[in-house]
Amino acid sequence: MDDIVDVLVVGGGINGAGIARDAAGRGWSVCLCEQDDLAAHTSSASTKLIHGGLRYLQYGQFSLVRKALRERGVLHRLAPHLVTPTTFLLPHAPHLRPAWMLRVGLWLYDHLEHTGAAFPHARRIDLRSDPRGAVLQPRWRTAFSYADARVDDARLVVLNALDARERGADIRLRTRCEQLIRHRDHWLAVLRQADGQVTRLRVRAVVNATGPWAGNLLERAGMDAPIGLRLVQGSHIVVPRLYAHDSAYLFQQPDQRVVFVIPFEQDYSLIGTTDQDYDGDPARVQIAPDEITYLCDAVNGWLRTAVMPEHVVWQFSGVRPLLADHHHDAAKVTRDYRLHLDAQQAALLSVLGGKLTTYRTLAEEAVDQLGAALGRSEPAWTADGPALPGGDEGPVQAVLPALETSYPELPRSLLLDLARRHGSRARRVLGDVRRPDQLGHHFGAGLYQREVDYLVEHEWVVESDDLLWRRTHFGLRLDEAQRAAVAAYLGDPRP
Repeated sequence: MDDIVDVLVVGGGINGAGIARDAAGRGWSVCLCEQDDLAAHTSSASTKLIHGGLRYLQYGQFSLVRKALRERGVLHRLAPHLVTPTTFLLPHAPHLRPAWMLRVGLWLYDHLEHTGAAFPHARRIDLRSDPRGAVLQPRWRTAFSYADARVDDARLVVLNALDARERGADIRLRTRCEQLIRHRDHWLAVLRQADGQVTRLRVRAVVNATGPWAGNLLERAGMDAPIGLRLVQGSHIVVPRLYAHDSAYLFQQPDQRVVFVIPFEQDYSLIGTTDQDYDGDPARVQIAPDEITYLCDAVNGWLRTAVMPEHVVWQFSGVRPLLADHHHDAAKVTRDYRLHLDAQQAALLSVLGGKLTTYRTLAEEAVDQLGAALGRSEPAWTADGPALPGGDEGPVQAVLPALETSYPELPRSLLLDLARRHGSRARRVLGDVRRPDQLGHHFGAGLYQREVDYLVEHEWVVESDDLLWRRTHFGLRLDEAQRAAVAAYLGDPRP
């Protein structure tokens, strides 16, 4: 049995990866285990936004919005190649909300926590003269613009795990925490790898960051859940790009929900999300036909060109573990989080609720609480610390010219793609390559053997889904035969 480890983080989503990074950066010994892949479930099924949550203002969640807006600026600094400031257009429909209400909400949004020039203040737009109005039906004449940001959610998880590993954390994927046995001053954790190998670890503290499975892990530890979780299914559809410009739209709905249309992967538009209660295995969640119909109908009340179910090229669903509250409507349930620390014997901290945007501050608070329980006093560091891997040279528009200078014979489109995924670490992917014929086998659509090998060696890729739908979104661009070729190269029997 290994020497005692300070903390075992169970769960490889955004909260688990963020906590592992924070704790490792404070000099703690850290092990993270995840029964599947990084971001295999909820953390790769978000609307892929870093945002304050404009709609939460109508439910009075000012503290959550302020916290999220502050984190929007922090994350833009930490991962400027992944977090892309974006203008959102909110068309005005008088029968849904009066203009004064939208103006007040946007004023609050601007002033609760302003995070710099990358996120300009809201303003009114005349859709009859603004070219972005051409996408909408002629009856919509006025919109309000405001700023938030898009992000590749799964890659954000990977970057946190990479940084945690580089700071000394032991990252164990496809490793299930089968049992937790509590002693007075430590836990005995039984971990089982996919190949059946069992490891036993002694750990001072355990973090339950398993999202929808939080109650299951507590049962394995012989404990009761400290608070009820409400599981809510959110689904999205992806269609061929609906317009050429780079702004997004936020469409109000008669049921008081909102639906986003967001530029996605250069050639597509992402539409989402739904909110409905879920009762089942979170690993088996799937979009329902009525959700696809709902999302199509939701945007067709606004867009000039109709979106039909047959236009959908990809769809995905995730289960959000939200804090149970009094709201009947799942869309109104708070996206805030709660940390429950049981330190009567060896410490166990459960992460309950939360949203992608606030993962870093959640992680900071979690490690602060664990530090107090363990008698450690290392200070928080992530808010002002170094950028996440690849973010040290700034946004894509700053990284790309340097790559073009270093690799003048490689196609600009390839360098742009690599900069978007890897930032400054695109140089690590390319290494001493100088010509396209040195990139190895071309699987199609700009995916080369060189990057595949890098993802396997450095980013824990094992199965084709890891590569095609989480580390990248080449699954959208490759046809069935090309996806099968990637799977065969990886030795994965499932294309």
